[in-house]
Amino acid sequence: MRNAVLLSLVFLALGVGRADAKLHTETVDYKDGDATLEGYLAYDDAGPAKKPGVVVVHDWLGISAATRHRVDMLAQLGYVAFAADIYGKGVRPTMATAGAEAGKWKQDRAGMRRRAALALAQLEKNPHVDATRLAAIGYCFGGTVALELARSGAPLVATVTFHGGLDTPTPADAKNIKGRVLALHGADDPHVPPAQVAAFEKEMRDAKVDWQLIAYGGAVHAFSEKGAGNDNSKGAAYNERADHRSWLAMQQLFTEAFSKK
Repeated sequence: MRNAVLLSLVFLALGVGRADAKLHTETVDYKDGDATLEGYLAYDDAGPAKKPGVVVVHDWLGISAATRHRVDMLAQLGYVAFAADIYGKGVRPTMATAGAEAGKWKQDRAGMRRRAALALAQLEKNPHVDATRLAAIGYCFGGTVALELARSGAPLVATVTFHGGLDTPTPADAKNIKGRVLALHGADDPHVPPAQVAAFEKEMRDAKVDWQLIAYGGAVHAFSEKGAGNDNSKGAAYNERADHRSWLAMQQLFTEAFSKK
């Protein structure tokens, strides 16, 4: 009973709802010029009228059941969560074509930032969102997108990347980052090698960003994705401990960043 009371006090202090609240979910069409994008929104019906908002950027497969599940998990924590659609409505590649689709956007960082910013604007105008408490998270390809959104100067109090690419063609843009940054990294990830990690650390230091990087031993790429299998030798595999610990690390950062002082 005492723990339940303490948990309630924590949620009240953060201005978020209880995890057992009823969820409202919907798909949301929005535009990038003539292109239609299809996001996914979730929030609970309890708690304060205004809640922190979190943009969730999908991995290289686009918005999937896994993406929607993470959005729902954030809503259960008391946030308004919105899955950004970087690829466009109906563009949901297979494993065979995902590399080409993600690669196209990695070569178009301006377009990547634009579509991420459109998703943030869509979230920000939601009547349930406290626009002073916005964050972005992303998985794999989406982690790269979330970082580019932060580098663009978006009004984010926190940015979290889960096993995402840390590289950027414009490291000097880190000076535009307004909030905290948390990189959650598989220590044995062959897709984000030590040289890329070192460059990211230098970028963050040079720009004097409030940043953290947590490397999970024994984890490779896609460590939070259950569909990635369990064979580390393939370079991408699910790691239950890293998945659990990284989600808790994100929550701790949000507790700090979203706290009203």
